[in-house]
Amino acid sequence: MPENITVDKLNLAGEVTVTWTGRVLRRDEREVVLEAIFTHSARDLGYVRMGPGDRFVEHYYTDRWYNVFAIYNAGDGVFKGWYCNITRPAEISAEADGSLRVRAVDLALDYFRQPGGSEFILDEDEFSALSLDEVETGQARAALAELRALAAAGQAPFEVQGRGPAAAPARQVSARGTQAKS
Repeated sequence: MPENITVDKLNLAGEVTVTWTGRVLRRDEREVVLEAIFTHSARDLGYVRMGPGDRFVEHYYTDRWYNVFAIYNAGDGVFKGWYCNITRPAEISAEADGSLRVRAVDLALDYFRQPGGSEFILDEDEFSALSLDEVETGQARAALAELRALAAAGQAPFEVQGRGPAAAPARQVSARGTQAKS
C-alpha cells in the first residue's frame, strides 16, 4: 500500500507558504518520488497551462538544491514538461501516524523545460532580492546549471519522457506569484 506524504513549501524565514498531499511512489535515503494531483484553479503561465486534476510526479532530494515536478495533463495524460524549484536540500521525516513529510525552503529561482526542449529560467529578480549569503547563492546557481545539464543530456529525472530536439536558448521570465504549487 502506498504511503501518504505531505509536502510543505517554506519561505526563507522557514514559514509554510503552501502544503499539499500525495502518495509515495518510491523512496530511499536521499530521494522520495511522489505523485500529487493539482487541486488549484487553472493557471496559464505562458510556457505551460496547469489545470485541476493534472498529475505531478515530484522528485525531492536530501542532497540536492532543487526538486523536479514532471507534469501530466489530467484529461489525456499528455506530458506537459518539468517544473523545477531551486531549494535548499529537502528534509524528509516520518510522522507519528506513519506517513511521511517533505519540507523544502524555496529560493524563488525556478526552471521549466518543455517536452520539445525549450527552457525557461524563472524569477531571477525574486531570487536576487533574497538575503542569501555567497555560499547559498553559489549553491542555487550551481543547482540551476545542474538541472539544465541533466535536462539537455536527458538524464534522470528528465529521461522519463526521452530527449526532445535540441534545446532553444533559455528565456528569462518573471512569474511572480505563479509558481506551480503556490
